[in-house]
Amino acid sequence: MSILSESHVDLTTTRGPMRVHLFIPNGIGPRPAVIFYSEIFQVTGPIRRMAAALAGEGYVVAVPEVYHEFEELGSVLAYDQAGSDRGNELKFTKEIASYDEDTAVVAAFLKGHEACTGRIGSYGVCLGGHLAVRAGFHPDVEAVVAFYPTDIHSSTLGAGKCDDTLERLKSAKSSFLFAWGRQDPHVPVEGRRLIHQTLEDSGVDFEWHEFNAAHAFLRDEGPRYNPALSRVAVATLLRFFSEKIG
Repeated sequence: MSILSESHVDLTTTRGPMRVHLFIPNGIGPRPAVIFYSEIFQVTGPIRRMAAALAGEGYVVAVPEVYHEFEELGSVLAYDQAGSDRGNELKFTKEIASYDEDTAVVAAFLKGHEACTGRIGSYGVCLGGHLAVRAGFHPDVEAVVAFYPTDIHSSTLGAGKCDDTLERLKSAKSSFLFAWGRQDPHVPVEGRRLIHQTLEDSGVDFEWHEFNAAHAFLRDEGPRYNPALSRVAVATLLRFFSEKIG
């Protein structure tokens, strides 16, 4: 017996169609939904497995292709230098307004989906961690899980490398869970301290976890994967979403 169904839908944005991959638990009754944002490589095998695992825990999971206006629908960048170069190029080419519009489009789709209770969280890794945080500024997103989110401390996401995520965090209404690898060169200790202090000073509802791990320690492909820490981290994520969106 299958416990979940996988499909995709192409949603309309002002910058063209956006493919969203859906992982929906089978069974009776609507479930909370999570918008899951990928790394710069889009919807790779590890991302699909992470999405399926979360759906298997009882969540409707929607994974948008973050570079839909630049790449053919269904495109996946390889975990190699060329894929990394392309993903990083697009990260700083796409406009912040486009990232935010994508969130609004996916959230509206989920709110109207028969499988969804209407309660929505966001979750992301790397670039996707930053996008999950920005999704938390949308009024329909109640809970955010961000694993090693890049570029928040430096305010450099998007075209012009000048985002307002750190400033907007000061007045955020969602609940946040941050998880970091202390050996992650993309977010040095000074950057983590800046984000943590901003959250503390602003009275935002958040929790904070740091592990002795590298960047991308959740990704079950490549030398940085840490399966033991991944089990701990995912258990923390599941407890958090259970508390916040049910």
